Amino acid sequence: MAFSVALFVACLGVSADDEETDDLPIPEPVRVESQHKGTFGGRRIDYQVVVSNMLLKNEAGDVYASAVTTAYTADKGQNRPVTFVFNGGPGSSSVWLHMGLVGPKRVVVPSDAGDAGHAPYRLEANPEALLDISDIVMIDPIGTGYSRLAGKGKPEDVYGLAEDARTVAHIIREWTRKNNRWNTPIYIMGESYGTTRAAAILPYLEDGPEPLRVNGLILISQALDYTGSTPTHDNLVSYVTFLPTMAATAWYHGKVDKSRDLKEYLEEVRAFTLDEYLPALFRGSSLPSEEFDRIATKLAGYIGLDVAYVKRANLRVLGGRFIKELLRDKGLVTGRLDSRYLIDEIDDTADGPRFDAADASFSGAYSAALHHYLRNELGVDWDEPYYISGPEVGREWEWVRDPQGYYEPEYVNTAPDLAQSMRFNKSLKVMVASGYYDMVTPFFDAEYTFWRHGIDMSRVTMTYYEAGHMMYVNHPSLTAVAEDIREFITAK
Repeated sequence: MAFSVALFVACLGVSADDEETDDLPIPEPVRVESQHKGTFGGRRIDYQVVVSNMLLKNEAGDVYASAVTTAYTADKGQNRPVTFVFNGGPGSSSVWLHMGLVGPKRVVVPSDAGDAGHAPYRLEANPEALLDISDIVMIDPIGTGYSRLAGKGKPEDVYGLAEDARTVAHIIREWTRKNNRWNTPIYIMGESYGTTRAAAILPYLEDGPEPLRVNGLILISQALDYTGSTPTHDNLVSYVTFLPTMAATAWYHGKVDKSRDLKEYLEEVRAFTLDEYLPALFRGSSLPSEEFDRIATKLAGYIGLDVAYVKRANLRVLGGRFIKELLRDKGLVTGRLDSRYLIDEIDDTADGPRFDAADASFSGAYSAALHHYLRNELGVDWDEPYYISGPEVGREWEWVRDPQGYYEPEYVNTAPDLAQSMRFNKSLKVMVASGYYDMVTPFFDAEYTFWRHGIDMSRVTMTYYEAGHMMYVNHPSLTAVAEDIREFITAK
């Protein structure tokens, strides 16, 4: 392994001119290169890693941000696919997909939803990384990782749904330009809010004066239409979309009969959800009492809760309350990101969890592994914090900016952007990867979203895994999702 550093400046460097203005510092160009070898998809690959920044300029030619990417390239071929990868948040760096799924090194955490423990964590070669079939560019959106606002950049330029989409599209186009990859197949992989972003950036990439056509989207734990993934009492749809995941969770924890195969069980739950539960919810208070009792009994049986509780909830069990209620008798709470995980909280009478059991188990491992990897294996020794979760993004984020100061409240929804883009780009294909135990973006919501927005399902591949939001923390699911992504990218 060899390192080379070009124009390295501590703290990513600033020019002297910036000290005399109210503008933010503008970093100097920085580039850290290293050479590596690895085996991916059964093939021995020599590859280069480049961690570098690019200065993003607005239409007036003023710098507004410095975006840092980590690019893995395996050869000089200009027609080799490149996959741009980011996580979600808003405000998350790309650490999760980087150290869990697509990077050449992965941090090892227990597959069985056990706690990851303390440092030192084990990093190992990741043979599932995609370098045998695609170059990989990890993107840390502005305000995350090492990426920052710069120059004349203001929070309102970047921290919003449309602003973020425009900025990440800018990063993709500029990386393509700087690396002369205009005639290469382009894939975009996003996770969670990253899938919201993946759909939202398509108009900014594929239209305009410099169109860049995308071959495919890989949506990990999709969140396109937030109607189905926002469990609140005013949102009738969410009771429907979360129910199969509740049933899967009850099955996993032995609160229902586990003699049947999970997939077979969930087919039955899907049928009940659409054919019986949804009509009952729609009827509301007009539902006859005997029908109410029948639905309550079946619902309680599927999700492992006491029928009296289901009746008190008026057939409407919120996802946040379910994960607290399922194992309340044992004083345990299931995870939201992955409901296989458990945590023992202090307040056993609360109606919802204080912590996420999954996040508490493995987030420290991912943070430590990423920092160690950047410095010790890639040679990135910058005197600047790498934000796993960008603090400024959360403080400054606005979903919609209206110049009149008013807009009609509605759920975030970028599914129409995808539907429209699939009409504009008749070759665009989509893969949707969902975890059965994901209580943040439930798998049935993925089905509901893709059924109802006019999306061409003949170009959509739906895949499922017996894990949660980050399904790759479960090693069998990592192997399966990597195989499915390979098949998706290489399919003709």
